[in-house]
Amino acid sequence: MEIAKRTREILRENDLRLKKGLGQNFLVDTSILDQIVKVADLTEDETVIEIGPGIGALTEKLAQSAGKVIAVEIDQRLIPVLEDNLAAYDNVEIVEGDALEVDFDQLAGGDYKVVANLPYYITTPILRRLLEEGFNVTEIFVMVQKEVAERMVAQPGEKSYGVLSFGVQYYTQAEIEFKVPSSVFIPQPKVESAVISLKTLEKPRVEVIDEDFFFKVIRASFQQRRKMIKNSLSKAANINLSREVVEQALEEVGIDSRVRGEKLSLEEFAGLSNKLYRLKKEN
Repeated sequence: MEIAKRTREILRENDLRLKKGLGQNFLVDTSILDQIVKVADLTEDETVIEIGPGIGALTEKLAQSAGKVIAVEIDQRLIPVLEDNLAAYDNVEIVEGDALEVDFDQLAGGDYKVVANLPYYITTPILRRLLEEGFNVTEIFVMVQKEVAERMVAQPGEKSYGVLSFGVQYYTQAEIEFKVPSSVFIPQPKVESAVISLKTLEKPRVEVIDEDFFFKVIRASFQQRRKMIKNSLSKAANINLSREVVEQALEEVGIDSRVRGEKLSLEEFAGLSNKLYRLKKEN
């Protein structure tokens, strides 16, 4: 049966109305589902955690390739539907829970990959949690809004370059795998999507003295993109540094004080934040 037709029937039979507040857009194109599984490059001895399985279309494809699939669904109305649709697969575990709260490591019991068609409204907090909290996730393959994917892989000077670019590239090797039109979803979102792969690095891409301070410096530099970096940093309440200290740091690491933050690389921000951190301790 055509997947779109089957999805509509399941929703109708179970009297399910999709919740806009949960960002529920179900993928109903078999070729796209197959592409996601292909780029995830799963083997029979791997565990996959899927976030937001919906009614299980992608879950079923994952179960055919991975050793174990753990599907985490927040909408309790969908749990019996998932259990029914995936009854034939003994390697699928369905967990009712909030992906912003569950302990992924405890669920998986070892290394694992994450695959998800993420609701747009929780894309950033989910990824921040996966990357910042030290989970044993080796690779992440997620469907996100196309513009968000472009921000994740953006390079210095590009329009999409910003705080998200640094957060993702500090922890992972990011690559847009393919773009996805809105027509392959029920209901159709108003924007296009993309599947992005994030391969977690053994250690962060650059060395910083204090990660929290490093990201504060980055956020301060992008709060007003048109400002020169010396002005952005010297007026940033979250780092509380004098103009003299900022100018000294920029000079000592060889960065033009008139440059905008959007022109600086991850490596340059690492060097600058380390210098600022040391000067802040001295003053």
